[in-house]
Amino acid sequence: MVGSVPGNVLGMIADLAHKLQHGVLTPTELGLFLKRQNPFDNNDVEGYRTLYLTYFGLDLDFSSVRIPEPRPGFTRTLIVPQGMTPNHAYEACQKHFPCWKYTSDLDSALDWDKEERNPKDAPYAILVKDTQAADDNLKNLSAIQIKEKGITTETLTERLLHELMYWSETKKHLDPNTITLCSGSRSRGGHVPHVSWGGDDMRVRWCSHDDSSSRLRSREVVF
Repeated sequence: MVGSVPGNVLGMIADLAHKLQHGVLTPTELGLFLKRQNPFDNNDVEGYRTLYLTYFGLDLDFSSVRIPEPRPGFTRTLIVPQGMTPNHAYEACQKHFPCWKYTSDLDSALDWDKEERNPKDAPYAILVKDTQAADDNLKNLSAIQIKEKGITTETLTERLLHELMYWSETKKHLDPNTITLCSGSRSRGGHVPHVSWGGDDMRVRWCSHDDSSSRLRSREVVF
């Protein structure tokens, strides 16, 4: 016993700190535990109802949405409502923090026939890694290489929603030192959108489908 804290509790706190430091436990999971919610339950449907009501003014029912089977490391659920587009997601972000995009109309710039997933007809859910930086194991891989490897990755719409959800929980931003290559999407000209935090704003830009670098990384999804 140390003071009024049992020694075994101090040991558990040390173990908790170690797991947070090494990514075994995420800040989001710890936050859910502190709220007396199950941190390992990906089906947080009510949480998403609240989020879309708060940031989009939409009262939605996600009870029938299929949550993908969990895979190790993929602990963040993203639910994309029917009819969601990059413009809608970008505008919601813009209301809460500075944003910049290369074109006035992201919806028109996309080639919708090449979207890996499209919520036009129904909502859906994906699982992603709950990390601030884009996937380290996918650096130096172009969108072409990602497709050749058969890896499913975030679309532009999903990445913008991911930004808003991450910010709503942490008041921080994704990709302060990396760039998410949204290789699940293409522009009408065949280019690939990418999103990052530029220090002062969220930036939506495009690059060639064969561009690659150590900072430019896709985010793998489970669907």
